[in-house]
Amino acid sequence: MITLYGTPRSRALRVSWLLEELGIDWTFSFINFSKGDNRSDSFLALNPSGKIPVISDDDLVLTESAAICQYLAEKYGEGRFLPSAGTTNAGHYHQWVSFIICELEQPLWTMGKHKFALPDEQRQPCILPVAEWEFDKAAALAEAMMPNTPYLLGDELSVADILLAHTLMWATVFEQTLPPKLTAFRDRLQIRPALAKALAKTEAIAAQGTP
Repeated sequence: MITLYGTPRSRALRVSWLLEELGIDWTFSFINFSKGDNRSDSFLALNPSGKIPVISDDDLVLTESAAICQYLAEKYGEGRFLPSAGTTNAGHYHQWVSFIICELEQPLWTMGKHKFALPDEQRQPCILPVAEWEFDKAAALAEAMMPNTPYLLGDELSVADILLAHTLMWATVFEQTLPPKLTAFRDRLQIRPALAKALAKTEAIAAQGTP
């Protein structure tokens, strides 16, 4: 049985969304940061950094959302959600995943760190305009790269689509302006039933563990 450790709308959402798209059984373990769950001995044994998401799949423990999604699609996807190795689509897929994680997401996480994640004494509000500039630059590049197809690799959903859609949803929460193709892509992806099911499941469990 797969167990996902995290909070509902963090990077763990990428994993819970894919798990629902895959249609496999999984459980959710809510990590309540306000209670220090991420600093407990049991959680640090899974991930010494104290960060989420984490999955356990039998004896395997994995961290890093993109790596987790790649593993799940490879093991349980039955040919879905990933392109065939060595193809042109595979090259485009790896390019998109690298760009999303390294270029598009990072300025958003810089905003998050300096707004709420870092200790107060480490936050530098002066960096926020720089992060916004970096995000706008990356979003413009992504806009130019977007294909005229429903998904990044054509007509089928891939892990890269989930990573991009979640990042764009995060950008919306951070009140960043998206160009039109990215906006339309976000709007199409965020109404997928699997995403709604993932949020409903994780938020219900989190509500039980929140005072």
